[in-house]
Amino acid sequence: MQKKLEVGIIGMGKFGQPLARTLLDNGHGVVALDRSETRVRQLQDDLPHIYAADATDIGVLQQLRFQDLDAVIVSVGGSMEASILVTLNLQEVGARRLYVKAVSNEHRKVLNRLGVDYVIQPEHDVATQLAHRLANPGMLDLLPFGGGVLLQEFTVDSWAGKTLLDLKLSNESGVMVVAIRYIGEREYTFVPSADRPLVKGDIMVVIGKVDDVARLKP
Repeated sequence: MQKKLEVGIIGMGKFGQPLARTLLDNGHGVVALDRSETRVRQLQDDLPHIYAADATDIGVLQQLRFQDLDAVIVSVGGSMEASILVTLNLQEVGARRLYVKAVSNEHRKVLNRLGVDYVIQPEHDVATQLAHRLANPGMLDLLPFGGGVLLQEFTVDSWAGKTLLDLKLSNESGVMVVAIRYIGEREYTFVPSADRPLVKGDIMVVIGKVDDVARLKP
């Protein structure tokens, strides 16, 4: 059974609202903050724990026990200064798994220097993912882990007929094969056989650094 998470979301704009609803739809708890009383009134029927409050006030975060939540997402639109102050406040109260939306490349750099767990820049991230998809038509999905590492699914094409032993991905490409879903099978095989030839259409899951994964041409 999936563990129920308690997640804080600060800023209920175009990014925060669908995020909160999706978490609730999946059975998780959400504590939401927004400075706009009007917006809070509009959303309070859908979000049982939404508050009109200023997260740049560290006392607000302490009162609502943000330090006890499983994760906190900061989606303060427009103001880099407010976002940074909220982030510093959350770090001071001991918030765990901090995700912060960056409004610019400069903002992203500052957040990285602050040691934020996950920096989100939706337009940049979507554009990067689209570019990878266009350059690698066999690519299915990617899951970023932070620290320049991601988990990636590929559909086998040019590697058909080769074995993992032939490919030597760990030694030569710096990536590790986590699982393979062989064509015609419904389940993934974890720790797949190194000497079983791949078939066009097999789905391979690898983990590695972003640049190393991007160089793969399966």
